[in-house]
Parts: sequence; structure tokens; C-alpha cells
Amino acid sequence: MSAAPALLDRDARVIAGNQKLRFFPASVVSGRGSEVIDDTGRRLLDLSAAWGANSVGHAHPRVIAAIGDAAATGAGASVLSATNPFAVELGELLLERTPGDGDRRVLLGHAGTDANNSALAAARAATGRPRIVAFRGGYHGGSGAAQAVSGVFVDGGVPADPASALLDYPVETGDPAADAAALAHVFAALDAELAGGDVAAIIVESHQSDGGLLVPPPGFLRGLAHRARAAGALLICDEVKVGLARTGRMHGFQHDGVVPDLVTFGKALGGGLPLSAVVGPAEVLDAAPASALLTTAGNAIAAASGRAVLETIAAEHLVEAAEERGIQLRTLIAELAERTPEIHEVRGRGLSLGIELRAEPGAQEREDADADFAKRVIYRMWQLGAICYLVRDNVVELTPPLTLTAEEALRAVDLLDAAIIDVRSGVVSDADIAPYRGW
Repeated sequence: MSAAPALLDRDARVIAGNQKLRFFPASVVSGRGSEVIDDTGRRLLDLSAAWGANSVGHAHPRVIAAIGDAAATGAGASVLSATNPFAVELGELLLERTPGDGDRRVLLGHAGTDANNSALAAARAATGRPRIVAFRGGYHGGSGAAQAVSGVFVDGGVPADPASALLDYPVETGDPAADAAALAHVFAALDAELAGGDVAAIIVESHQSDGGLLVPPPGFLRGLAHRARAAGALLICDEVKVGLARTGRMHGFQHDGVVPDLVTFGKALGGGLPLSAVVGPAEVLDAAPASALLTTAGNAIAAASGRAVLETIAAEHLVEAAEERGIQLRTLIAELAERTPEIHEVRGRGLSLGIELRAEPGAQEREDADADFAKRVIYRMWQLGAICYLVRDNVVELTPPLTLTAEEALRAVDLLDAAIIDVRSGVVSDADIAPYRGW
């Protein structure tokens, strides 16, 4: 009797290619905490947490218990035409944990994409204005209006929303004069856009994740908020990937001391289940009733998982843990960079970190040398026992579970060190990485 095909072989036969963003032949059959196990029995350190979706770790006991209790109740499929206590309790907790004033509401969904699509639609409906201002390098969703205002997709050839403008995203340099000049440049461009009186909203990440882990200068979000409100537009902070404790603050926008009009959540909120939310003024989110209908949004199981995630962040002090572990990782990587010329820069906040890699000087004559080198490094890390992915071609993104231990952080940097040495020595071949296009 012949053996059953391996999981990846079966995947190749049934899962559509346009749903795949693969960097190496990874399969996951189970996980606990910061580790996953593949179908060969290998244990791998998960330094991505499924792009941040498993932020409290794999199979967290609190999340497991909440899901089981909700499933056992059979409390209904959504909040579409009947409510349920799990969705209402999640909404109440989100309002409690998200800064804001006045009468506010929560709109529940399945993914960051539909949260941002809903926020954009609500802003346009509430203001009666068509235009959206976003930023180059931004990522707000994989379909619809959210994709069309995402700089990474527009750069890749996706048609931009015709009623939108993409401005430069300023990057903190540490040089006060240079940072001030960058802010002046973007604020001048924004003022020109707002002068027309037709901008409904500005949508922005408190730091850009898929854009390359770019942190803006202090005062950036405050400047956006001031200008938006003066012009009658709304500020939408996209916290889908950088929110909920990941940056060492409960919300990424808190680094700049600002309170946005609308906040969008996804990924981490569901604890691995499909769940998203928009939090904002009632007058905005109630402006167009029955306009964001999803049959299973607010279902008991996903909502219960979301509540468990928020409770776990508080109970286990994961905001503080992310800041502490992020400092440890940055320090270790900076020390590694002193003897590793291929590490160009480490940047980010908390446990949202990016390591920009560059090929050896002799290889940089090739246009794709840096991206090629980075692909080989994360491929080799997978071979050695760690999972992480790339953003912006040559930036290794680290978004591990917020429960990452100090020992696991040491192990992560040791694996990065070993992978770079091996790639430098030619261990990873062209044939190894050829099937995996990544972005």
C-alpha cells in the first residue's frame, strides 16, 4: 500500500495559487506558544506568528477555553439579524480598551481588509466627500478600496483608487533637522490635498509594517490629526498589524500621543481566527445602515476568541513584555550587525521589527542581489528551524508571538547568525529558492 502524499503535495493539488504567498516549503500541523510543528515532526520557532495573527501564541489555553465555551452554546452565526452576548461583550471591551470620546460604536468583520474597506466607506458616507489620502508603502488590505489605497499594491501594478492620493511616508532618521524637513514635506503635500475640501479621510499606519518596518518621526500622527480635523476630514489609524500590544503600547498610535477618529483592528484580534473590527464615532459608523453586511461577522466563536485575546494581553502584561523583548532583540541584532556586514539596519518598535539585509558588496552590481540574498537567508532559517518572512524584498520581518521568551529571542538571533553565515558560504542554491516567489 503506497504512502499518502505529503501535505504540501496535497496543497498543490487543491489550493489556488492566487491565495499563496510562499517563501519556503512550510507546513504546519500543530503549535504551542512560539513553536509550530510541521508534518515531518520538525519543531520550528515561529518568528512571524502567521504575520502577527497568532499574537498570544499558538493554542493559548485562554483562547482554547473561550472558543470551546462559545462553540458549545450554539449562540448564533452573527450580529446580522440577531445579536449574541459574545459579540456584544467583545464590542464593550474594545470600546473600553480603545481611546476615544463621545458616543462610539464597533463594527465587526473577518479580516483587516474588510475593516479598512468599511472604515473608508463609512468615512465617505459620513462626510459626503469622495477622496482618501494614504501613503506610499502602506498596506491596508488585499481587495477592494483598501487595496486600491495601499501603496505596496499600487507600486506592484494594482490600479489606484481614482479618488485617492498617495503621499510620501516620512521616516525617522535620528537627525532632528532631516526629520523636520521630512515632516514639512509631507505636511505641505497634505495641505494641498486638503485645500480642495473633498477629502473624507486620511488612512495611515502608526508605523509601516509591510512597507519595510518604517517608523515615522515624532509628531507625524499629531500633525495628520490636527490637519484632518481642521479640514473636516477623519483620521483612520490602521492598527491591523501593528496594534494590540505589538509595539510596546496597547495601540501603535499611542507612541505619538494621538487619538484617531477611527481605529481598525484585525490579525491579532482573532487569536488565529478570522476577526476584525472598526471602532469609531456612532455618527460615522451608523451613517449608512446595512451597508457593511457580512453573514457571519460577530459570530460567537470568533468574538469569544477576540475577547480572550484582549483579556490575555492584560492578564499576562503583554504590552510590557513586547517592549522588553523588543529591546532585547534589537540589542542582540545590533551586536550581531557589528560583525555581519550584510545587516544594514534594524528598525521598528517592540515586537514589530525589520532587519534590512544587503548582499556582499561584490554582488550588489546585480539589481536583485539584496532581495536574492534575503530570500536565501529566510529559506536557510527555515531549514535550521525558524519561520520568518520578508517585506519590501530584502527586509526580514520579525513579528513573533508576544509571549516570546528571553531564551527564544536568543535562539532566534543565533539562527539568524547561522543562516547568514551559511548563505554567504553558498549553502542555499538557486534551485532551492526558485519555486518560492514570495511577493
